[in-house]
This record gives sequence, C-alpha cells and structure tokens, in this order.
Amino acid sequence: MIFSRDYIGYLGRRTVKHLIDAKMITSTDLKATEARVTGALTEELSLEDRINEEVRVILDAYSEEMRKSGAQYAEMFKKVKTELARKYKAVL
Repeated sequence: MIFSRDYIGYLGRRTVKHLIDAKMITSTDLKATEARVTGALTEELSLEDRINEEVRVILDAYSEEMRKSGAQYAEMFKKVKTELARKYKAVL
C-alpha cells in the first residue's frame, strides 16, 4: 500500500473532524465514525495492491506462452493491470 496504516488512521480522524466542523455530518460515537472512515480509506487504497496481485497470478499462468512469444513482463503487466482497473472501474 502506498500509505502506512498510521497515516491512513490520521487521514480518517482528520476527515471526520473536518466534516463535523463543517457541519456536514454529526456523530454520537466519534471513535466508531473514525473507525468506519479509516476502514473505508484502507479498503479503497488497498485496491491497487489487490489488482497487482491478480495481475501477477494471471501472468504466472501465461508465463510459458509469454516466454515463447518473447513478450516483455513489464509491458504485459501494465496492459493486464489497465484492463483489470477498467473491469473494476478503479482509478489508479
């Protein structure tokens, strides 16, 4: 993941504080709200990691064919990742 878990927690807390200060949300349980926002941020930010892992699995399955055809791993990784991002409607 591009950010540390501590930093994501910080972002979650600051986001909730900002939203409450701007009167965009109200919360009776601040810790639970922060935990939910932090969880959502973590889930969203880890999407690229999950896509990268799926790309590796796909390319491992086709490694022999790629070797025979002379395809470059980095080039194929980028193409497959782009397709999976499109499939999952992710912005990377």
